[in-house]
Amino acid sequence: MFDITLQKKLKPLVHKIGTLFVSAGISANMITMVGMIFIIPACGAILYGYHGLALCFILLNRIIDGLDGAIAQINGPTQFGGYLDSLADFFFYASIPLAFAWAEPENAKWAALLLASFMVTGVSFLAFAAIAGDKKEADEGRGQKAFLYTIGLMEGTETIITFTLMCFFPAYFAWIAITASVLCALTIAQRLKMAADFLD
Repeated sequence: MFDITLQKKLKPLVHKIGTLFVSAGISANMITMVGMIFIIPACGAILYGYHGLALCFILLNRIIDGLDGAIAQINGPTQFGGYLDSLADFFFYASIPLAFAWAEPENAKWAALLLASFMVTGVSFLAFAAIAGDKKEADEGRGQKAFLYTIGLMEGTETIITFTLMCFFPAYFAWIAITASVLCALTIAQRLKMAADFLD
């Protein structure tokens, strides 16, 4: 929901940093892989109750996720880069709730609900992109991408907010997970309507 607005505000700064990385010969795919590495200590910190440290690694991962996009914009996006970026994103989305479930068994059923919600939301996003991509419809203000992006209530920014709240208020994991799952359900309905209108 807030991704486009946030990306527009941060684009000049991220583009400048991305230009420096491109000048140093660092590719978007290399940055994506580095970002994935930060997920591992984030999960470890959650397991041992160091939620502030976990949040630092989570935010580092998301900063790097924005940076690899900027580098891809400069060099031109590739299909493999888009694939790798999506793989890294869903690795991130799956790992954090799983770490909370392992850390506190009472979180497990709510983490399972959230993971199921993420899975179906992800399908609503990726299936639409795969089917609608050959129609060459312009993205909604997101710029050049490896494949078609669709809007939704629950996007990257909302997921970061969800995980941030979990790190600040781990005792309220269940309520945060339920709220995020409801937003995912609304996003699925929103994209279902969009797909029906666009693909019919």
